[in-house]
Amino acid sequence: MFFSNYYRGVSRAPVGGRRSINLSKLTLVLAVSISTFVGYRTIASYFLPPEAVFVLGGHETREKFAADLAKKHPHLEVWISSGSPPEYVKRIFDFRGIGGDRLHLDYQAQDTVTNFTTLVDELESRGISSIYLVTSDSHMARARIIGEIVFGSRGIMVEPVVVPSDMPPEPLNKSFRDVVRSIAWLLTGYTGSELDDFTPNHGHD
Repeated sequence: MFFSNYYRGVSRAPVGGRRSINLSKLTLVLAVSISTFVGYRTIASYFLPPEAVFVLGGHETREKFAADLAKKHPHLEVWISSGSPPEYVKRIFDFRGIGGDRLHLDYQAQDTVTNFTTLVDELESRGISSIYLVTSDSHMARARIIGEIVFGSRGIMVEPVVVPSDMPPEPLNKSFRDVVRSIAWLLTGYTGSELDDFTPNHGHD
């Protein structure tokens, strides 16, 4: 009995080891592939000036920053995904002389992945092929990867514009989770947002 249990234990060990190695290889391949893809699109974006400002809601500092950016680029329309309450956002932009048809507010998104998936069709239908992506510095790495996957699937270039903040960088597991969700959306149209404990409001990342 001792020897049979011993050999069963020995035979199981390599299987777990192989799985760990395979998972590590898969993660490495995914990371390299995404880095290469983002690098290629970064170079390509230099030849295609942004045609709109795309703001990820969550903090009013992003909206104020975007309003200042839009003031410097009067030909650009602004899209804000699940930001502050409408009247507050409109006051921010009105104060800088921006309103009317230039400002688009959308409150469908529940999180960062759906910030992109809920508006990608709208931007594509309007012929927008390049955007300024506005969000906090702590949030930009994850947001940009998602944007490159979701918007990139429709040929929309992403140029990041970072809003300074005092927040620490987000953990890598958040980015990895949302990369998987974004790829799942490409394949199935399903974002998996229902799996997280999100409720629609004006501040989820």
